[in-house]
Amino acid sequence: MKVNLTESQVAFFQELLPSGTFVSSEQLFEYGHDETEDLNFPPAIVLKPTTVEEIASVMRYCHEHAIPVTPAGARTGLSGGALPIHGGVLLSMEKFNRILEIDEKNHQVTTEPGVITQVLQNAVKEKGLFYPPDPASKGSCFIGGNVSENSGGPKAVKYGVTKDYVLNLEVVLPTGEVIWTGANVLKNATGYNLTQLLVGSEGTLGIITKIVLRLIPHPTTDMLMLVPFFDAQKACEAVAAIFQAGITPSGLEFMERDALLWTQDFTKDYSIKVAANHQAHLLIEVDGFDAEVLMQECEKILSVLEKFETDEILFAESEAQKSTLWSLRRKVGEAVKSQSIYKEEDTVVPRFELPQLLFHVKEIGKKYGFHSVCYGHAGDGNLHVNIIKGNLSDEQWDTELPKAIRELFIEVVKLGGTISGEHGIGLVQKNYMDIAFPEVALNLMRAIKTVFDPKGILNPGKIF
Repeated sequence: MKVNLTESQVAFFQELLPSGTFVSSEQLFEYGHDETEDLNFPPAIVLKPTTVEEIASVMRYCHEHAIPVTPAGARTGLSGGALPIHGGVLLSMEKFNRILEIDEKNHQVTTEPGVITQVLQNAVKEKGLFYPPDPASKGSCFIGGNVSENSGGPKAVKYGVTKDYVLNLEVVLPTGEVIWTGANVLKNATGYNLTQLLVGSEGTLGIITKIVLRLIPHPTTDMLMLVPFFDAQKACEAVAAIFQAGITPSGLEFMERDALLWTQDFTKDYSIKVAANHQAHLLIEVDGFDAEVLMQECEKILSVLEKFETDEILFAESEAQKSTLWSLRRKVGEAVKSQSIYKEEDTVVPRFELPQLLFHVKEIGKKYGFHSVCYGHAGDGNLHVNIIKGNLSDEQWDTELPKAIRELFIEVVKLGGTISGEHGIGLVQKNYMDIAFPEVALNLMRAIKTVFDPKGILNPGKIF
């Protein structure tokens, strides 16, 4: 049910946030979408607070009047997590955009959630420090959204995902109280781990207003290669073989043929040759502090790849060429979106099962008549499956495709995986949660939600 606001409720917010309240139809439409397909759910009002106290006041009022509140960052999400599907308040965190402290002595940074991820990475890099999680949208997404979704990215294969760097959070609860969830320490065995409970909670448990992240020394050198394969499943098989040889790349990305071709068309950059018999590519990066050691790792990788049928391997010879290769990989999602109406499924399995996952994707596609474009973080078994509408009828898209997705997710879970690796559940995946969890586990999650949010006002209609 869509919730509108009374005149007195709008007046309250306008008095509380004189320059941070927006009600025009254009603004409501703009904040009614993220990057999930073509969905749009305009809120009744958009609020842009600038202080924790303002957020606490908003939440107390909304709790008292049972007004739904949808927190939003940069709205780059792909699971509908920031869509205000029940109207009410869209609470934008875009003005919480300051890096508060870079603690070089303790290798930590304290930041507000509205800081762009790449801006934060560049700021700590100037101090010789490294914040590794790097989602494809790192140039536009907010660090708060990364925490809410437990984002990953290419570097996750070596360095882990967002949860591995969050030490402490300041959070406004749905009832308006403000808490810190932990402590700014590397070890903490004090009570339940509320910090990690909030990480990945998709804005359903609290509004994150400050984030303390641990940092590590920034690698001083890296090497990058692009490997063409004549068979996509063989490319997937090579992934596990590289790790079995004792090598942990800092990035190991998979792109099947159409992913790279469509991205070249989208970017108008054809500097990378894709031959007619190239069916997939692996983009492999190693990084560290000793170029000689990295060269030895590259030689080991090459010895592994000799067991597979590959074409000539491209070694990036300059920073510009490295940038080109990474840019092509990071823009695959945008390229696919520009081609057709699509649905993106964020599957993840143990990396050795990646060839089987790709096999099931293609077999299910044949059964239901859809074309898919696959790419993703092969090093950690995370395959993004883009299902293209193409010539499918609206009826096939609306009624048959959910059956196909359910079949795919069932196979994913059979392989030891789960239905989202880094995009979250949000709105569009919630109907499949029964595949990943038994009802008893889902009820535990629902009970946790109720403890934090007794009236169910914060980001309602998501996950469950």
